[in-house]
Amino acid sequence: MKKVLITGANKGIGFETARQMLQHGCYVCIGSRSVENGRAAVETLKAKGLSHVEAVELDVTSSESVRVAREEIGRKTDVLDVLINNAGINWGMPQSSLEASVDQFKQVFDTNLYGVVRVTQAFINLLQKSAQPRIVNVSSSGSSLTLHSDPTWKYYSHKAALYPSSKAALNMYTIDLAYQLKDTPFKVNAVCPGFVATDFNNHRGTGTVQEGGTRIAKYAMIGPDGPSGKFIAEEYNPQTGETPW
Repeated sequence: MKKVLITGANKGIGFETARQMLQHGCYVCIGSRSVENGRAAVETLKAKGLSHVEAVELDVTSSESVRVAREEIGRKTDVLDVLINNAGINWGMPQSSLEASVDQFKQVFDTNLYGVVRVTQAFINLLQKSAQPRIVNVSSSGSSLTLHSDPTWKYYSHKAALYPSSKAALNMYTIDLAYQLKDTPFKVNAVCPGFVATDFNNHRGTGTVQEGGTRIAKYAMIGPDGPSGKFIAEEYNPQTGETPW
């Protein structure tokens, strides 16, 4: 049974991804900044007959919280097969390049980039003990520099200073991480779930959480011949999923 950790998994796309990974026969740790919210999510999943799940308190912006979560999970297992770095914030709108403060940039990057670094580095030794370790960094097609420079792209006018720049930085981290692990069984990818309607975007999205969860779970479960070091946005490119950086 594959063991999976998903950050920010008590609601939205993270919760749906957890549900789908459980349906794939995995054991899932629901990472949640609020352990109460995480436990509520676990009870909801168990009510659906999905029992191989537990909650772990995990605030990706706190090195101490990450350390404690690593110790807690490490007491129960010596291997982690899948890490899905899903936790993220967008700060809301508007996000003006001329008005957003440095403190706002720091807060968004602290979750969307530094949080991924904290969690990945803390859990890498458990992942290295897996036969087929997988890391999925949840990104966004809205972080593509190429697309945002193309006036014909349908979301060209959807500019924001904070969230897309943090995800663009995450994409670069994903490239470097995949390179560091290129001669190992690891598969590391940045995956966009699509423009999914959740409270993250005030339900303005056009896709469903089921679609988003399916896209993330797919790359969490890819086989040894699957891609690594790629930016995947199947909503943008339904054929291969590969998206311009």
